[in-house]
Amino acid sequence: MSTLASTPASPLASPPASESAACAAGTPRLKRFLDDLGMSVVLSAWAAVLITLVDGRPAELYPQLVYSICIGLVAVTVIDGARLRLLGDPARRAPRALPLVALVVLSAPLSHYTGIVLGSAILGNGPVSLAAYPNAPQLRMIVFTLLGISATFLIILNRERMQRIQAERAEARARAEAVERQAAQAQLRLLQAQIEPHMLFNTLANLQGLIALDPARAGRMLDQLIQYLRATLGATRAENTTLAEEFGAIEAYLGLMAVRMGPRLACRCRLPQALRTARLPAMLLQPLVENAILHGLEPHVDGGTVSVEAAAHGGMLEIVVRDDGLGLDAGRTPADSDAGSAGDNGSAVGNGGIGLATTRERLRALYGGRAALVLEPGVRDGLPCGAVARLTLPLEDA
Repeated sequence: MSTLASTPASPLASPPASESAACAAGTPRLKRFLDDLGMSVVLSAWAAVLITLVDGRPAELYPQLVYSICIGLVAVTVIDGARLRLLGDPARRAPRALPLVALVVLSAPLSHYTGIVLGSAILGNGPVSLAAYPNAPQLRMIVFTLLGISATFLIILNRERMQRIQAERAEARARAEAVERQAAQAQLRLLQAQIEPHMLFNTLANLQGLIALDPARAGRMLDQLIQYLRATLGATRAENTTLAEEFGAIEAYLGLMAVRMGPRLACRCRLPQALRTARLPAMLLQPLVENAILHGLEPHVDGGTVSVEAAAHGGMLEIVVRDDGLGLDAGRTPADSDAGSAGDNGSAVGNGGIGLATTRERLRALYGGRAALVLEPGVRDGLPCGAVARLTLPLEDA
């Protein structure tokens, strides 16, 4: 009976196995239940070893292991099985108090008696009489078992509550991130919309002046404007595009500017075949080209050349817009330009400011610190010549 008197302590080991009931909500209940059974075997074995050491009877270790594991398995089957099956997922909501208390109270005598019956059958000790079972020592063991289960479940319920709090916080963070993404997309669309009327207003103003002075040239400009709108109308409403489509829009824009400037404007676009499918935000390059023309080449008596080139370096996409016009303003230094303030000016960043400021805001919203727009004086044969806008962003293929 000494072994039987010690066994009620072992149910303390089994309920912690039900802590896995607070695992991820998507884990199948059967798998969680089987995991709990396996954990119960391990913890019940440790409990048996501890009880044997406390009793100081090493010879009783094997019987203690059998009884402890049997009681633990029964406790898990009754408590954890009923919790998962009847009381709902504890990781999603707290179980109702009254059914849980009733389950714990009823499980104590059932787990203890059934575990002893199973253990005795395994050890060959003969059947355990139910009539002789509820004696004073066994009743004390049942009370100890009940206290152990209750204390263990208080810990389990607290851990489940903490997991629910963490899950709620994770859901709140996910909702907040979704709202932030929506706000960022709305901001990007607003910034992108600022570019479109800026360019169109300039073109329409030029058309208005040419209609009276040079109707034929105005007609060619109108044709180019139609081609430009056909090439860019879809892109202006898209979140991103391919580099091939972006270069197509730039070529259409340069064709429009060529009508306005005539032979004073030369242009060159170079896009490697391997980068044609690379993706980037739509209408990202036009502000760079527009400012290079309006503030670098158009004020220059002889005009000049604007080039747009793309290359890939170490997982980054680099696009360079270069002109050989007036260059950065005399009062500006490359460091000032690199700082990227909204008031940047020069041949690559016009006094209009809105185009480059908008581009920087879009890059910041989309890529954070992973993208950059750097402005620097152009150099030819060791002498200052025009300006360079260097755009760097992560390379993303279609």
